Amino acid sequence: MEPYTLYSLLEVLIQLMNTNVSSKHLFVVLLLVGLATFYFARRRKVHIYLIDFNCFCPPSSYRIPKAMFEENNFFDEMEQEAVDFHSKINAKSGFSDETAIPQSLAQIPKVKALTFALEEAELIMFSAVKDLLQKTKINPKAIDILITNSSIFCPTPCLSTMVVNKFKMRSNIKSFHLSGMGCSAGIIAVSLAKDLLRVHRNSLALIVSTETLSLNWYTGKVPSMLLTNCLFRMGGSAILMSSRVHDKHKAKYELKHIVRTINAYDDQSYACVYQDVDSDNKEGISISKNIVNICGDVLKKNIVSLGPLVLPWREQFLYVISIIYYKLWSRRSTSIYTPKFNKAFEHFCIHSGGRAVIQAIEKNLKLRKQDVEPSQMALYRFGNTSSSSIWYELSYIEAKGRMKCGDRVWQIAFGSGFKCNSAVWKCLGDVKPDIYTAWRDTIHSYPVDILETN
Repeated sequence: MEPYTLYSLLEVLIQLMNTNVSSKHLFVVLLLVGLATFYFARRRKVHIYLIDFNCFCPPSSYRIPKAMFEENNFFDEMEQEAVDFHSKINAKSGFSDETAIPQSLAQIPKVKALTFALEEAELIMFSAVKDLLQKTKINPKAIDILITNSSIFCPTPCLSTMVVNKFKMRSNIKSFHLSGMGCSAGIIAVSLAKDLLRVHRNSLALIVSTETLSLNWYTGKVPSMLLTNCLFRMGGSAILMSSRVHDKHKAKYELKHIVRTINAYDDQSYACVYQDVDSDNKEGISISKNIVNICGDVLKKNIVSLGPLVLPWREQFLYVISIIYYKLWSRRSTSIYTPKFNKAFEHFCIHSGGRAVIQAIEKNLKLRKQDVEPSQMALYRFGNTSSSSIWYELSYIEAKGRMKCGDRVWQIAFGSGFKCNSAVWKCLGDVKPDIYTAWRDTIHSYPVDILETN
């Protein structure tokens, strides 16, 4: 029974009281209203748990050292202007020599074909899901909800159908694929899973987040479109969520809040990350020069909605007072108070879209170096893996043994539109470092001083 049922019963009761009806009918309606009220009073809140997650670790043969990246571009018959731009961005990328791209893009000449894109998607998704199911000892047929997301690559059958086929899941599984959502699609998938799990109680939901590169290499010379070649690398993640009460004892986290913000009504934000063709009819993704400022604007709006849910009363009070003081008396001589989000969260997973984005958020939110360390190290080791980047960062925190019972995690992701989405998790128990993660072979080497290595 849903809330609108109770409201309908109350309306019927009011109508009956205003008409001539028998006491028998009135008693029946009163009984129904009483039962509905009792039901909602006793109804338990549905808790959403994250049982576990897994991030894809590319094979070492897929590595693309920065020197090789530049060399491949030089021998790939790209125009010198484009080669120079790649070299410039590559030097400032914040990447190590361990990031990976599909083999079809590492060879000379590069090959863009649907076959290679499907192979890339299958390798990432199937590996991440297989390892997660083995780690959690979950039978694929026990999955009730499946959500995949890939912003650009959306074949037929879709990626969710590919996963169902590979793991022979049930015929009545509720499957969805999200496309065109950009790098924030991972949190959008979590939001969708949360809503579905609350409606379909005692269910399991599997989320698979990735972005294929094989078909998305831009071969033109427009700088704003060449950026995607430099920023994105192979990656993907699989996340297992549950609304089953008995899963609480084995779950790692409980979902506390999801806050989604979109600025698509603003033309500048809407066109900030845009798929288009250049003057030579070559397709690519254009990234605006103003992306950092646009990120800041949409982040502020997201924080306005998230702040009251997570910040201590003192921080909220200081923030409100500063706004009033700023607007009424000293607009020019003072700035609005920035709440101390370290009071609300122990850990931060900021989408590793690029060094400039991470540094801007660090500065604007007045975070500490250790707060942005997971984001910087994920960017350095794996590059920008789109919607899965926040899970590489959470995996980093766990691998370093920093996640303790009661710790709160803020995941922040940005995407085309322009979007800013936040997810807040609470740790349900000390998380022991897992040797079977994407960081298993390298975590002892981190953190590194990126300024010295670039």
